Amino acid sequence: MPKTLKKPTRGASPAPPARLRGAGDSWQIQSAKARFSEVFRRARTEGPQRITRQGKEGVVMVAEEQYERLVGKSHQPKNLVQFFRQSPLVGIELDLERDRDAGRDIDL
Repeated sequence: MPKTLKKPTRGASPAPPARLRGAGDSWQIQSAKARFSEVFRRARTEGPQRITRQGKEGVVMVAEEQYERLVGKSHQPKNLVQFFRQSPLVGIELDLERDRDAGRDIDL
């Protein structure tokens, strides 16, 4: 038995995205796939967008700038020398002298 599909009526507005009610900016995976460009745009302009599968197993799409702030890559030094140069301890005098220790006697 073939399925019959309803044709949309002219002038009717498209259906709103199938979003989970009461979950903030959450999208069901099917809706997020179908409206990827919109999810992408909203992640850039409105903030993180949560994508779920069957109401669970969520992932979050965030703008690249937010991601960089979260993982701190923009603040990490490029190499070890730069790390030490940016240290808050730069200029502090440390006493690195050690007393010469002759060791201890061990009975075997």
